[in-house]
Amino acid sequence: MRLAPHGWAGPPERPRRQPTAGATAPRLTLIKVPPRTRDYPRAMNETPLLSPDRATVLALAAETQFAPHGIVSRTLLRTASGRVVLFGFDAGQELTEHTSPHHALVQVLTGRCEWKLGGETRTLQAGDLLYMPPHLPHAVKALERFSMLLTLLKAEGQVP
Repeated sequence: MRLAPHGWAGPPERPRRQPTAGATAPRLTLIKVPPRTRDYPRAMNETPLLSPDRATVLALAAETQFAPHGIVSRTLLRTASGRVVLFGFDAGQELTEHTSPHHALVQVLTGRCEWKLGGETRTLQAGDLLYMPPHLPHAVKALERFSMLLTLLKAEGQVP
């Protein structure tokens, strides 16, 4: 499956998760996009799991979701200055080359992945941290099932 920027018109598939007693289940979105399209994960617009006005502890390993032959993203936090998104990639899945107007930090939580950064290829693994300045062309491919935490920070004059 290939994903990249700029709105795919089709609806995403949504896996179902049973809520725990007395809790509301967070929304999860499985992103399925036809190959060779220039589409970006639509789940980036979902309701955040965390509220910016209260302290919360999350177990990222427990919150990370994977889908066979897919990519699952969850917006954990959204504020006026940035957002934090948790991704789970199945092996072989990729986001094709695109750019972002934001500063981006990627923390690889589990597994291994290959990043193309402005024409240079780097292999990252669990524990690695990647910084990308705004407008850097980049792409990512899962060499094996992997998860990452993406933090987007607003650049001067930008809205996250």
